[in-house]
Amino acid sequence: MHSTSHRIATIAWGALWALLILAFAQGVWGALLVTNLKISPSVPWAVVVMAPVLWAMWQYLGGRWWPRRTAATRRCLLRANRVSQRTMAWSLLAGALAVVALAGYWIVFFDLVKMPPNVRPEMTKYPKLTLILFGIMASFVSPFSEEAAFRGYFQGPLEGEFRGVTAVAISSVLFSLAHLTQGLYWPKLLVYLLAGLVFGTIAFLTQSTWPAVPVHILADMSFFALVWPFDAARRLIWDVGADAWFYLHVAQAVIFSVLAILAFRRLAAMTRMAAPESSIP
Repeated sequence: MHSTSHRIATIAWGALWALLILAFAQGVWGALLVTNLKISPSVPWAVVVMAPVLWAMWQYLGGRWWPRRTAATRRCLLRANRVSQRTMAWSLLAGALAVVALAGYWIVFFDLVKMPPNVRPEMTKYPKLTLILFGIMASFVSPFSEEAAFRGYFQGPLEGEFRGVTAVAISSVLFSLAHLTQGLYWPKLLVYLLAGLVFGTIAFLTQSTWPAVPVHILADMSFFALVWPFDAARRLIWDVGADAWFYLHVAQAVIFSVLAILAFRRLAAMTRMAAPESSIP
């Protein structure tokens, strides 16, 4: 068993690498986005520029290019391992059910706790096509960078130091804290913690970062298009009372949580004795 100091060092180094990966991807995308909106909002060229940057980042983190002496380590840390079609299908099903539940929790929390919305109103002054394309690219930047960072470079080494449940929990806490940029509001952080548990559990059960990527993309697109744009119009039940929609979203959160848990149990049973296949080049 590794010493406590070794475990602490693993957490610290893993967290540092995760945050560096996240800072790079989000920093490049943020700079491109701001510049694009400032000089030519009607031409979403930032999307075209960011696509190869994101691809190159994923390739490098997966072991491509110089320095060759770190290639094997990078490939192991990203752990973009192949999984069977059946495993991928159950991962997508469990993840999709969880995303619906998370959307329900988010809406219920906005009905219970006063919080600022994530989508800024001034964004509506830009062309709709530009915003759509930016939303699509954002729905790829975060999943690829965050899965590489939190479920690959951070959680992977943690699984060698702790039990799987503990490793997933630690990576999920850091994932939640990384979203403090959206404000210090416990309901938001709780939803991000739950999302981290969903993505982290998929990565742990499949021993791959690939299955969680499409689930993460689905989550981001769903929240960008169907949840966050309506947050500003939500009213606290303490002010206007609880209507049928509130109870519907409560039921949504509970029912889909149960369904997601059942799907994850099936995924766990199916992958328990399976070994990851070769890494995708």
